[in-house]
Amino acid sequence: MNNDMDTQKRTYAVVLYGATSFVGQITAHYLAQFLADNGKQSGEGSQSVTWAIAGRDQEKLEKLQSELSSAQQNGDSEAKVDIIVANSNDDASLDKMTKQTQVIISTVGPYLKYGEPLIKSCTKNGTDYVDLTGEAIFIKDMMDKYQDAAKQSGARIVNSCGFDSIPSDLGVYYTQQQAEKKFDEACTVINMRVKAAKGGLSGGTVASMATIFEEVGQDKKRRKQVANPYLLNDDKDAPNVRQENVSRPEYDDEHKRWLAPFVMASINTRIVHRSNQLLGYEYGRDFKYDEAMWMKDGMKGKLMSYGMSAGLLSFATAMVFKPSRELLSKHILPKSGSGPSKEEQENGYFDIRFFGETANNDNINTKVTGDKDPGYGSTSRMLAQSALCLAQDIAKEDVSGGFWTPASAMGDKLLTRLEAHAGLSFEVVDHQ
Repeated sequence: MNNDMDTQKRTYAVVLYGATSFVGQITAHYLAQFLADNGKQSGEGSQSVTWAIAGRDQEKLEKLQSELSSAQQNGDSEAKVDIIVANSNDDASLDKMTKQTQVIISTVGPYLKYGEPLIKSCTKNGTDYVDLTGEAIFIKDMMDKYQDAAKQSGARIVNSCGFDSIPSDLGVYYTQQQAEKKFDEACTVINMRVKAAKGGLSGGTVASMATIFEEVGQDKKRRKQVANPYLLNDDKDAPNVRQENVSRPEYDDEHKRWLAPFVMASINTRIVHRSNQLLGYEYGRDFKYDEAMWMKDGMKGKLMSYGMSAGLLSFATAMVFKPSRELLSKHILPKSGSGPSKEEQENGYFDIRFFGETANNDNINTKVTGDKDPGYGSTSRMLAQSALCLAQDIAKEDVSGGFWTPASAMGDKLLTRLEAHAGLSFEVVDHQ
C-alpha cells in the first residue's frame, strides 16, 4: 500500500500525459509559465515542483519541450521540462510513468476509447490522477472496475477537472457553504443557469461526444445509465428523488427568461450528486439540482430557445447513427487536434448563476465566472491547478484512495487556488 511518504519521494510532482494534444499543449504552456512565475515570486520553496510532459510521440514531445523552454526565455538545459514516452497500448510504459510521479494529468480522450489503461496503472501504483472527461459512463465503468484497487493503493482519482465539471461542482459547494453561513442550513434546491459563455469547440470534445452517442445508440443499458441522475452515487442507499431536467424550451417566470437545455448538464449534475454523497449528504438526501441555459425574454429569446433545443436534438440524433455521424465528423465538425485560436481562448469567458432555496424558503444567489474560453483557456488552468492542489495541498491521510470529485477531494483549497491562479471568481450576488 502506498502512503503519503512513498509518493512524496517520486521524481515528479506532476506528469502531463497527452501533452501534445490540443488541450494538452495549452495546459503545458500554462503550467510552465505558472511554475516559472511562481518560482520567481516565492523563491527556493516553489522550485521543488518537478514535472514532465508525456505522450507516445517523441518527436512531438521534443518540439513542445523546445517551445516551453523558449516561452520561459531560458535556454539552458536545466530549465527544460523532462519527456516521458508512454503509450496507452503499452501497460509497461504506463506503469513506468505512473511509478515516477505523484499526480498524472490525462488529456487523452475520448476516455471511453483510450482512458482505461492509465486509470488501471494509477490505481495499481498508488498514483493520483486528474482528467477533464465529460463522459459519465466512463467514470461509472472505471469506478465499478477500479474503486477497490484505488482504495487499497491510495490512488486518488478525480475526474472532470475542467469546464466539465468544476464550475458546477464547486459552484454548488460554494453556494451551500454560503447558505450554511447565512441561514444555518443547506439549500434543498439549486438551479444553475448559464447566463453567458463565449468559446470554441475542439475536435477532441466532438470525438468524446461522438463516442458517447455511439455507445448510447447501440446499447439499451447505456441509455438507462445516461438517464440516471444518480449514476455515480455508489452507496447502497442512494437517493431516489425525482430530478428536474430542462430538456426542451421552457419559460422561467421568476427571472423572466427563456431556458434551453445545457449540453453539459448530463455530466455536471451527476458529479454534483456524487459530491453530495461523498460529503456525507451535506446538501441533504432530498437535494434537487438542475442546469439550463438562459436566453433573452420575448420572442427573440423564445426563438433562440427553440432553435438551441432543436439543434441539440438534431445533433444527438445524427450522432447516434453511424452514416450521419461519419458524415458530420468528416465534413462539418472540427477535426481532432484542432480548436479555438489563442485569441479566441483569451477573449472567451463564462458567467454561471446559482439560485438556491432552503427548506424554510430562504434564498441565496451566487455566481461563478471565468475570464478565458471555458473549454480550453479556462479548462487548462482548472486542470493544472487541480493536479497541483492534489500534489501539494491534500495529504493522503486527509483524503484517502478512491474515486472522488473536485469538490469532495479538494473543496476550499482548490477554490482558493482557482481564484488566485486560474481566473475564476466565486461570489454571492443579490440580483440576477
